[in-house]
Amino acid sequence: MNINKNINEVIKKNMQIIKYEDNKYPKKLKNIYSYPKKLYFIGNIKLLNYRSIAIIGCRKCTKQGAINSYRFGYELAKKGVCIVSGLATGIDTYSHLGALKAKGKTIAVLGSGLDVIYPKENKELYFEIIRNDGLILTEYPLGSKPEKYHFPERNRIISGLSDGVLVIEAKEKSGTLITVDFALEQGKDIYAIPGDITNENSYGTNNLIKEGAIPVTIVEDIII
Repeated sequence: MNINKNINEVIKKNMQIIKYEDNKYPKKLKNIYSYPKKLYFIGNIKLLNYRSIAIIGCRKCTKQGAINSYRFGYELAKKGVCIVSGLATGIDTYSHLGALKAKGKTIAVLGSGLDVIYPKENKELYFEIIRNDGLILTEYPLGSKPEKYHFPERNRIISGLSDGVLVIEAKEKSGTLITVDFALEQGKDIYAIPGDITNENSYGTNNLIKEGAIPVTIVEDIII
């Protein structure tokens, strides 16, 4: 039996498409710059209108970063907040897992087609999100590979769907900060966890706080 072939068949069978003109198209995305004309999804489309926070950060996160992303994913989900992230390794993965542990809601925005699960090691997480009434979403059609330029593009959707953005860890120059730039353009609140001034994964978050981001040490610091 070809397991991957069967997985792809399941994805194709359950995939739905929503267009900009449709009534169900998320209001949060209608006014962002370069809005996606189509969205391909599997799962609970109602989550697009939930109160939500994006949790973002380094793929190669520290142990503390992993703990923090899991913790805030869990605690925010417990409060009924939907967690939005990108299914990447590191911070994204732990934030999704925290939300699932809390039996809460989470949205994964992909930089590939729904049938191209990236990274491959998150295949189980992908289906765990679906099984737990979550949502997998992308603007890329089936078969689209995870091209490098797709990830900066999809970041505008992550921030666009969210009512605020929590940055767990970020290097001084990173893709995480591209999401922050989109969020600022969209008028979203930026939250950041302060970190060790000698750790490069904290350079970005500490700089964001100096520039006016809201410092976060407990979940109550986040107000949406």
